[in-house]
Amino acid sequence: MINPGIRKYLACGCTLALTDGRATVTYGGSGISPLYELYRSGRDIRGWSAADKIVGRAAAMLYLLLGVREVYAEVMSEDALTLLRRGGVCAEYGTLCRAIVNRAGTGVCPMERAVSGIDVPEEAARAIGAELARLARRSG
Repeated sequence: MINPGIRKYLACGCTLALTDGRATVTYGGSGISPLYELYRSGRDIRGWSAADKIVGRAAAMLYLLLGVREVYAEVMSEDALTLLRRGGVCAEYGTLCRAIVNRAGTGVCPMERAVSGIDVPEEAARAIGAELARLARRSG
């Protein structure tokens, strides 16, 4: 069972929380950006536990790169669950769904589209970064 204390942070307005049992780090913000920035920071969180609002294929790839040992998500895609478990990560969820949808609810999340068909986590991280940059240009 995943560290039950980590889940409480999601109820307090955080979108991502991580702990090693001694220290806890929390993030707000929407989408995959906080997780991607954590990955880019190079912070060593191997063996930590994570609680996240939404985990799809893209987030699962980042969690594999970060080396977390367990992930709880309020919403997790079937593909993410398979990837995490195959990668040796204990994964639990509140709701399991077929796919993560975009914020408008009109189709697949752009991050999920960006990593579709990518099986190498490092390649997925590059695709996530490129998609985040594209979306930032479009909205800015």
